[in-house]
Amino acid sequence: MKAPIILAVDTSDLDTAISWIEATKESVSVYKLGLEFYLNFGAAGVANVMSRTGADIFLDLKLHDIPHTVSGAARAIAQLQPKFLTVHASGGSAMVKAAADAVPNISITAVTILTSISESDLFEIGYANPALESAVALSKLAVNAGAKAIVCSPLETAAIRSALGEGPIIITPGVRPLSEAGGDDQVRTMTPADAISAGANYVVIGRPITKAWADGAKAMNTKARAIADEILSAIA
Repeated sequence: MKAPIILAVDTSDLDTAISWIEATKESVSVYKLGLEFYLNFGAAGVANVMSRTGADIFLDLKLHDIPHTVSGAARAIAQLQPKFLTVHASGGSAMVKAAADAVPNISITAVTILTSISESDLFEIGYANPALESAVALSKLAVNAGAKAIVCSPLETAAIRSALGEGPIIITPGVRPLSEAGGDDQVRTMTPADAISAGANYVVIGRPITKAWADGAKAMNTKARAIADEILSAIA
């Protein structure tokens, strides 16, 4: 059974991306293709992955510009029909609405506060409020403007779910399985099962699964299955 995992396919090699999807497709629900992948392979690369694997795609471009430009960028990828397309909620209501109006059949997904940003970083950037308050406010703004999904730290998930109700999809990066220690650039984290219990619909996981590729497809499959089972057993 698949778990509510979005696997971060962070690689600049097309064949590797496809191999990762094939190795984990029995355990993972959605696959995230980000800016590195898109800049290397463009829309044709995304289409290639989708046609060869049949995977649902979270296209993580984090669009952030004036509304007219974001609208045009969203329309440019409309034919790909990814499941999710990310924009920055901090771009404002008009920008989020422009994206949502441009691709009504794609779930515009608003990123609130990056999980690599600490509380002190947030104030250094110029935010007036702590991460929790800022993420809730950005989530409300984005959903009211037409976003169908929100990306937030798992630490803000419960508050955002309480503020928004059951309708919007909540996606949380910055999760680490119980078997994994820290040591990377994610600051505000919790376990995947705890994030789901707090109200998230999906968790984004990358390196805890993809690093197993060094030992081959079977090892990666085993790792993905173990993490999927950890989540499913905890939320059953």
